[in-house]
Amino acid sequence: MASIVKRAWRRVAKRVRLTVHAAHADSFLISYPKSGRTWFRYILSHYLAAIAGISEPVDLHNMFSIVPNFDLDPVRGIPGYRFRGEKSVIPTVLVSHLDYSASLFLKRPVIMMVRDPRDVIVSAYFHASRHKHRFAGSLSDFIADRDQGLPAMIDYLNGWAGGLSNRAHFVLSYEALSADTERQVEAALEFLGCPMDRKALRAAVEAGRFEAMQARERAEGIPAHDYDRNDVESLRMRRGKAGGFRDYLDDAQVAKIERLCAADLTAAAKHLVGRTGMQV
Repeated sequence: MASIVKRAWRRVAKRVRLTVHAAHADSFLISYPKSGRTWFRYILSHYLAAIAGISEPVDLHNMFSIVPNFDLDPVRGIPGYRFRGEKSVIPTVLVSHLDYSASLFLKRPVIMMVRDPRDVIVSAYFHASRHKHRFAGSLSDFIADRDQGLPAMIDYLNGWAGGLSNRAHFVLSYEALSADTERQVEAALEFLGCPMDRKALRAAVEAGRFEAMQARERAEGIPAHDYDRNDVESLRMRRGKAGGFRDYLDDAQVAKIERLCAADLTAAAKHLVGRTGMQV
């Protein structure tokens, strides 16, 4: 009983600490896993480092010190944030995959990153089966999986679609970012209230080219992740292709995903997904 009480107390204490940090955040960067967050964070980190005068080159490891996770990890989370506790020219942007919670995220502004659910489910499958080794079934099995597949994604999107309605927010789709990276990053920076430096923006976008990021991942890996970097399908920067789901899903699988989205997404979530170009 004492150990149960102790664990419960630690959970409460952690949530209180996170809520305090949330109150001091300028914005959150929110996305369902495998929606392109690593790519955008990398570009954003490059830009913010430039305008903050950080001379150290930005990579896949130290980018967390500029745009940290919304957690208490000593390296990738808020404790490792290099501007913690000081006023800075750059905004404090905390990054999270957590489900929507009004009491945790308060009324802080949100950049919501979305991606076509058909692409997300394929990327999530390879992440779970080849990167994390936590799923051993087929792609069809994964789509139907309650905890990791489409039902989990639909719950997430429904929650956040409702949560966006009462706060300042900017929706960034992977598809729009792919089509015109510079313009979309500029719009996100404007939402964050960042000063605009066109040279720094172009350099950040160039640094975030898919081929350059994939080569860097192969060389450096991702912090706290142990995986085969010679296996392309296990990489975070796996393909970088909008609409690539067609190379993996058959017609029946596509139809099932589209049918479940049409049936189970709320009207607000359908509108959110529509920003990716997928008609639900």
